Amino acid sequence: MARAGRWLAIPAGAMLLLWPAFLNGYPLLFSDTGAFLHQTLGPLVIWDKPHVYGPLLHAFHGRITLWGPALAQGLAISWLLWLVQRALRGAAAPGLHLLACAGAAALTTAPFTVALLMPDVFAPAVLLALLLLAFARDALSRAEAAGLVALGTVGIASHLSHLPLAAAVVALAALLARRPGPVLRAALPVALAVLLLVVTNLWGHGRAALSPHGATFALARLQADGPAAAVIRDRCPAAGWYLCAFADRLPMDSDAFLWAPDSPVNRAPDGTPRFLGGALLSAEAGAIVGETLRVRPLEVAAAMLRNTLSQLGMATAGDTLVADHLAAAVRPRIAEGFPARELAAYDAALQPRGELAGAVAPFLWPHAPVLLAGAALALLAWWRAARAGEARRLGLVLGVLVGVSANAFATGALSKPHLRYEARILWLVPVVAALALAPRRR
Repeated sequence: MARAGRWLAIPAGAMLLLWPAFLNGYPLLFSDTGAFLHQTLGPLVIWDKPHVYGPLLHAFHGRITLWGPALAQGLAISWLLWLVQRALRGAAAPGLHLLACAGAAALTTAPFTVALLMPDVFAPAVLLALLLLAFARDALSRAEAAGLVALGTVGIASHLSHLPLAAAVVALAALLARRPGPVLRAALPVALAVLLLVVTNLWGHGRAALSPHGATFALARLQADGPAAAVIRDRCPAAGWYLCAFADRLPMDSDAFLWAPDSPVNRAPDGTPRFLGGALLSAEAGAIVGETLRVRPLEVAAAMLRNTLSQLGMATAGDTLVADHLAAAVRPRIAEGFPARELAAYDAALQPRGELAGAVAPFLWPHAPVLLAGAALALLAWWRAARAGEARRLGLVLGVLVGVSANAFATGALSKPHLRYEARILWLVPVVAALALAPRRR
C-alpha cells in the first residue's frame, strides 16, 4: 500500500505542478527554447549554450510532442519533493506530498518553472539533489542516490549558472559536516558535470573548456556595470582592441551588447554584420575581463553585490508568460521537426497569442506574501534544527537558503538580473521550510 501510494502521489504531484501548461494548452516556452530544440533538430552546436539540455529535450520529445519533456520535468520535481519530505520527516505521506505540491503550485512561482521548457527547471533540481546526497544519504536507497547523481550531473551541465550554485552546496557540506563523506557525495555530480561539459565542448567547439566563449558574457556584464567600459576607454586606442572603435558607445545594456543586431558584438564599425560575433569576440573579451579585474577589483565587487541583491528581489513569473520572439525563434523549430498536429497545438495555445499573462494574472498575487512568510518559517526551522542538533534538517534548510543566495549571485552578478532567474528557485524556501516544520513520523 505504501509503495502504491508513492507511485500514485508522485505523478499526481507532477500534474499539479504543471497546471500553467494545461491552462495554456501547451508547455510554456521561451525564445531560447528554440535554440535548444535546434541543437538536435538542426542539428546545430550553439556557441553560447552547453550541448546538454537540447539532447535531453530530444530524448523525451522524440520529434512527437513537447508534452514529453514537460511531463518529465514535473515528475522529476515531484520526486525530489517526495524525497525531501521523507528526509525531513522520517517517512513520506502521500497526502502531505500532494498538499506540498498543491501549495507550491497555487502559492509560489514553482509551476511557471516546472512547466517551462528551459534549463531553469534544473536550478531547484540541482539544489535539492546535492543537498539530499550531502545531508540525507541514509534516507535514500542506492537506486535513489544514483538517480540523484545522474539528475545533478545533467542539471549542473545544462546551464553554467548551476556551477556556482553546486559549488556553494559543496562548500556548505564541508562547513557543516566536517568529514569527507558528505562533501564527496555532493561533489561527485559537480565533477561529472565538469567532465560532461569539457567533453561536449571538445566535440562541438574543438576546445576542452567549461565554456569556450564564456568571456564574452563576463565582458557584457562588466561593461554594463561600468568598470570594463572605463578600462576600454583608458587603454584605447593603444591596446588595439576591436572594441576600441566603440568606446564612445559603452557602457550599454548587457543584453543589447550581446544580442542587438547593431551592437558592437554583431556589427563591425563599417556596418558589416558579424556572424557569431560573440564567439569571435571571446579571446579579446578574456583579455579585457582580466585587465578589468586587475585594475578595478573593488568596482567589480561592488557591482556584483548590487546585482546580487537586485536579483534576490526579482522573483516573479512575468518573463516566462510572454510571446516575445516565439514566432521567430520557436515556431519554425516546431514546424520543421514535429507533426502538423503539434504545430496546430502550439498555434492554439494562449502564450503564442499573447493571452497567457492575462489568464494567469489572478493567480499571481500570493507569491510575494508567501515568500515573505516562507523566509520567516525558514529562519524558524533553521533555529529549531540548530537548537536540537539535527544535522540533516539543519543541512537541508540552511542549504536552501545558501542555494537561493548562490543562485542570485550566479545569475545577477555574473549575467544580469532577470525575473525568471530567481523565481525558478526561491519557491523552495517556503516549501522546504513548511516540510521541515511539519510533524515527524516515527
